[in-house]
Amino acid sequence: MRRTAILAFALVFPAALAAQGTIIPRPCLPIRPCPAPMPWGVERTASNVRVTLEDRVLHYEVEERFVNRGGGIAEADYVFPLPDGAAFQDLKLSIDGELVAGETMSAEKARGIYEEIVRRQRDPALVEWMGQGMLRARIFPIRPGEEKRVVVRFDAVARREGDALRVDYRRGAPVDDATSTRSDDARGDGRESETFSLSIPDDGRYGDPYSPTHRLVKRTSRGRITVEAEGSTREVTVLVPLRQSSEPAITLLAHATSDDERFALITLTPPARSVRHTPRDVTLVLDVSGSMSGRKLEQAKAAGRQVLATLGEGDAFRLIDFSTDVRTFHDDFVPATPANLRAAQRYLDELEAEGSTNISGALDAALEPESRAGRLPLVLFLTDGAPTVGETRPETIAERAAKERGRARVFTFGVGADVNAALLERLALEAHGTASFVRPSEDVERAVGVVASRLTDPVVTDLRVRAEGVKLDRVLPNGPIDLFAGQDLVLLARYEGDGPATIRFTGSSASGPVEWTERVELPARERGNAFVPRLWATQRVGWLAAEKRRTGGSREIDDEIRALGERYAIPTEFTSYLVQEPGTVAQGFNGPVPMRAQAGGIGAVASAPAMRRSPAQLSEVVVSDTFAAAKAAAERRDARTLDAADAADATSTGRATRRVGARLFALRDGRWTDLRADASGAASMRIVKIRPYSDAWFALVREIPELRDALALGDRVLVYGRDVAIETAPDGEERMSEAAVAAVARGW
Repeated sequence: MRRTAILAFALVFPAALAAQGTIIPRPCLPIRPCPAPMPWGVERTASNVRVTLEDRVLHYEVEERFVNRGGGIAEADYVFPLPDGAAFQDLKLSIDGELVAGETMSAEKARGIYEEIVRRQRDPALVEWMGQGMLRARIFPIRPGEEKRVVVRFDAVARREGDALRVDYRRGAPVDDATSTRSDDARGDGRESETFSLSIPDDGRYGDPYSPTHRLVKRTSRGRITVEAEGSTREVTVLVPLRQSSEPAITLLAHATSDDERFALITLTPPARSVRHTPRDVTLVLDVSGSMSGRKLEQAKAAGRQVLATLGEGDAFRLIDFSTDVRTFHDDFVPATPANLRAAQRYLDELEAEGSTNISGALDAALEPESRAGRLPLVLFLTDGAPTVGETRPETIAERAAKERGRARVFTFGVGADVNAALLERLALEAHGTASFVRPSEDVERAVGVVASRLTDPVVTDLRVRAEGVKLDRVLPNGPIDLFAGQDLVLLARYEGDGPATIRFTGSSASGPVEWTERVELPARERGNAFVPRLWATQRVGWLAAEKRRTGGSREIDDEIRALGERYAIPTEFTSYLVQEPGTVAQGFNGPVPMRAQAGGIGAVASAPAMRRSPAQLSEVVVSDTFAAAKAAAERRDARTLDAADAADATSTGRATRRVGARLFALRDGRWTDLRADASGAASMRIVKIRPYSDAWFALVREIPELRDALALGDRVLVYGRDVAIETAPDGEERMSEAAVAAVARGW
């Protein structure tokens, strides 16, 4: 088979790193008659990305597989967008084991080919890549059932972001089910394998890679550290700290679209060896009341053994178990010697479940002894119920604990739906800890083990951040923070002002006071890092939800939760309408509300009878389960990556909704509508209507790059900016003057 390849690159319109090829059916020509009509059956089944870092150069290998599920031979081109900053001269295309070199083409011609492909195919995936260079190769036909494997390799210099190297990968979306014209028979099972891995040298020059978009799984082998991104890897960002012997790595990612919309994500990676680690006084408190019998007690015992396994030289510990009465392994802290640990394990093994739940007595015992100076007191408190003996008023219990705890950090674990979630949440948050909630069917042992392992090796305590030159506002997490070995500190904040600034961290360690600083540049405008605002808003909603349960709530808190839910597409007790399906939507108290019953807490949808209730009553229906609400809020507060934020939302993303960056779109009457349309002020906003894939369409996409993802949803889209909205429709304008395009950009 004769193979030809064309390599094209553009020198204009810089864009975020984008890659992943797509298959373009070849056009029918008079000299080449078309085959008999049949469903187009070629689809991508795998896209695996491997990145290797060597001497500040990133070596990319993208392997993709395509299969023809149709009934006839398919002829097509393979089009691969070139990432910004890639080493074009080294780019090769491997087709079934044979490397094919490419030819160059002018930037203007490359751009023209892109626009023609988009106009002809109207493939949403291609829209995202418009404006960059490309590799184009005719590598087909593909016979029915045949699979083709394509491997693209290219190099790029790693871009420095503060004290870290930044690695980005962006893949195009598969053809959307809601807009695809292929038959179900041709589509197959629709599942596509996606993987992303990054390998770096394990030689002390770099810290552990961190991702603000994904959870990373790490492994070390043969002198290299490899991390793999979990979940969908459509947009991946990884930061690799540049580790020095005595200084931390401080990285800042900003997103700023206006003076009122400026956000920063600040990551602190502590130095490898700069301070002595703080010894710990660990108190484990276990509920052994009658309701803990059976599987829950066995898991609690296993969790206790995990906590004991994290104790090291210099640590001390206590064990407290409670039901109607409160009992202790020893009256005071004992050193974590092998003999004491073995005795504690035997004590755990002999625990039995019976009696009532004396939470106040257990807290009194746990917080009574004062830790010596230079040690970090940690309390891990596990219960499955509400207080039933002793002091039973949650408000009084919380106030007494606040007076008694001193420097102790409290981490609470609520098991089952009968716990007083608001009390456990307040105890933890006021004591600079975390609250975790698990149902009986979930793994209690794992929940406790994750927290216990994270608290193993304190490096700095009472860590605070401040900025000089700009103002950081609504920092999350708020208050003093403890930083443990192997952890990065991730802060999210809004900022006022712009330009050069100093980020200053101060805290305490076993070696004395600690201060780390970094000079940064906070931009007035930065449209990259679009995930930062939604990460901040996710944590803010979680914090506000906890504050509402602690104080009883207020109109101001409700209004802020509602505004954040609408602005950043976060399901809350006031924005449950974000979860919806075609044909099941009716008008509700603040926009359309699905009329389908569904279990859940925050983010659940209302049932049909709820449609006749007042807004206040409806919010009670939506958030009827306090346990689920507290659990959702805790997961939001703990969300440090975009992947975790999406998981915390627990929202349906079926055919009716699509997320694009910080926006959520709903399919309404055949049009993808930005759900900011339901926010105040949107109804009076000026709407600019353009025809899809017209000259005006491309002009706006070039002028406002962030429109690419939104307009890629389909032919009919409505998206809202700051002062102007853009709608694509068949009756829209086909051309716009440069002045008109510039005016829309200013209003955006």
